[in-house]
Amino acid sequence: MTAADAILPSMATLTRRALGCGIAATALSARAQTADFPDRPLRFVVGFPPGGPNDLLTRLIAPGIGERLKRTVIVENRAGSNGEIAAASVAKAPADGSIFMLASNGSTTVAAALNKSLPYNVRTDFVAVAPVGINPMLLVVRPDLPARDVAELLALARASPGKLNGASAGAGGATHLALELFKALGRLDIVHVPYKGGGPAMADLMAGLVDIYFGGLSTALPHVKAGKLRALGQTGIRRSAAAPDIPTIAESGLPSYDAAISYGIFLPTGTSASLVERLHDAVDATVRSPDVARKFAELGADPQFGSPAEFAAYVAADLDKWSTLAKSAGLKIE
Repeated sequence: MTAADAILPSMATLTRRALGCGIAATALSARAQTADFPDRPLRFVVGFPPGGPNDLLTRLIAPGIGERLKRTVIVENRAGSNGEIAAASVAKAPADGSIFMLASNGSTTVAAALNKSLPYNVRTDFVAVAPVGINPMLLVVRPDLPARDVAELLALARASPGKLNGASAGAGGATHLALELFKALGRLDIVHVPYKGGGPAMADLMAGLVDIYFGGLSTALPHVKAGKLRALGQTGIRRSAAAPDIPTIAESGLPSYDAAISYGIFLPTGTSASLVERLHDAVDATVRSPDVARKFAELGADPQFGSPAEFAAYVAADLDKWSTLAKSAGLKIE
């Protein structure tokens, strides 16, 4: 088995792995059955400043969660270090349901795969409560690149190893990891060109100075529609409702490819299972509401649903995937 083959664990092992670590829901106890949320405002922590996708999703679902739990929910921005400051604070918070967080895989599984010095342990310090949404990226290329789809890009890259280059918004970020996963699963030699932000990377792609880029769907799609870029595929496992005519990379030549940005709700480990279930149910009902689903689409995100155990299995598999990729590609953050 090669490193590329090992990136995605078999589905048969996911639930077993999740149940063996702290990101799974625990069995109900007599004490857990009577647990209730504190009779005071609950703090909903997000690790980024106001205005970004993490913050917007948090503020979008906070009112519905509060309404269903019959509690006031206050959004608290604890920005810094790619969400790691917020995650560290929640990991150390009381396990009484008073504090929970929305986090992307960037500050949980990806951060853990790249940074062995995190002040928290993703496997043991959190309980996975509920998935919230997926925000796919688009694989876009310069308009004159002789590749009309993913299969043609794979063939082009394999025919000329080391000749194509791929931009990213910065080393170790989501756009870089999407590129590295594409290279690993496709067994490709594509030169990574890191930029200081997505704007400069996109500008140079449109100018023909770089060949490919994995950009946020909401930012890349307008350039595709304007004919300034060509979209070859989406990074999620399903087509986004915002771009139903663009195939996924998984259906276009790399069946196991999945590099979407995912968002979910987490509580500190030790929180009673009844509180986990109640928060899950409040989140799930909120995300399923038509008004929230419509606003998700405006943000280029797709709602996601699943039980705590299913979400824990997803988190465990995502951590395994990025850890294997980081090791095989020599990626790390000190």
